[in-house]
Amino acid sequence: MSFKKFHPSLLEALTAQNMLAPLPFQKEILPKLKGGMDVYGIAPEGSGKTTALILATIHKLKAEAFEDSPRALIMVKDKQSSLDLKEQFEVFTSHTDLRVYAAYDEYDMEKQKEEIYYGVDIIIATPKRLNKLYFLNGIHLGQLQLFAMEDAEILMRGNYQNDILRVTESLKKCQYVILSEKMSPKLRSLQENMMANAQIVKA
Repeated sequence: MSFKKFHPSLLEALTAQNMLAPLPFQKEILPKLKGGMDVYGIAPEGSGKTTALILATIHKLKAEAFEDSPRALIMVKDKQSSLDLKEQFEVFTSHTDLRVYAAYDEYDMEKQKEEIYYGVDIIIATPKRLNKLYFLNGIHLGQLQLFAMEDAEILMRGNYQNDILRVTESLKKCQYVILSEKMSPKLRSLQENMMANAQIVKA
């Protein structure tokens, strides 16, 4: 596939970044992401996993803000990852009014709850901070359309797995996307909880 079938606002951003055609891995995964499938994207760094997720997320949300509750949630491993991913999203949302927000552990909880309350479309969060926000009623996930995990093999280590599963157990039906450099037994175990019919795309 080409980038031509994406939302016009995305095409502007792609042209500005001189991105004229998808990478090989992106050609495989983008149609599945755009089709709303649950997907495991397993590929090495540099294959375009994160950019594919960003493009598919913006396209899914029709490149426009809507009401107050987040419609896309992406879990990342730490504060720096959340800020980096927010910055990457903003490269492609520059021609839209989408609101992208990073939620991480080192930030003041009450201030974070207030900022989220005023409306976000895409939230990028660390597992423990998301868990606290959710169970303190600091975030409403009833409108969620997409739940994704970046660097998922790292997120599934230690106690992160429990934080992730606690939140996903409460979600209504939405699209799930797991991105990782390699598949692991813990990632496969998610098929029992939320990825039963997932497609696996490997590079």
